[in-house]
Amino acid sequence: MKSSRTRILSECALMVALSAVLQVIPFFSLPNGGSITLASMAPIVLAALRRGPKWGLLTAFACSLLQMLLGGVSSPPTETFGWFVLVVLLDYVFAFTCLGLAPLFARPFGKGSKVTGPLVGTVAVCLIRFLCHFFSGILIWRVYAPEGQPVWLYSLTYNGSYMLVETILTSVVTVLLYGAFSRIDKKHPAAA
Repeated sequence: MKSSRTRILSECALMVALSAVLQVIPFFSLPNGGSITLASMAPIVLAALRRGPKWGLLTAFACSLLQMLLGGVSSPPTETFGWFVLVVLLDYVFAFTCLGLAPLFARPFGKGSKVTGPLVGTVAVCLIRFLCHFFSGILIWRVYAPEGQPVWLYSLTYNGSYMLVETILTSVVTVLLYGAFSRIDKKHPAAA
């Protein structure tokens, strides 16, 4: 039992580290946060799908903290501590921790599904992450909206511009790796 927990903890820690490495190699970065990476969310979603929501949330929360440490928290265009806390919560803690919920959305499609469940789970948590950034854009980053443009439209286009591509990349990579891990786990049940 202890060996199993140690193995899972090690796997989740490796996924956090892999996610951090993929995050610091962006293809494209936006000026006020957000970037297109080489599927940096995939390791976290994959850990959650393989190990369940408890381990997934723990892994995703660790990832959110590492994101803040490595990338620094973007300074909000406001001077109050409350707004800074809201940026930390919406753009980091909630946005990344929600990735650990993927198995809850994948579960209705059954354990045997190597494509549909992981795909739905991945898209669902990426959508939740997008919503965190979308609301942050409306509440906090609204001062950067071009004059005359509705704030919701600014936040939708700004955050959608990178999250759509990130969602597609993450979904493809997660589904491919989930299938590969499933085959490995069948051949070597002790490693599962």
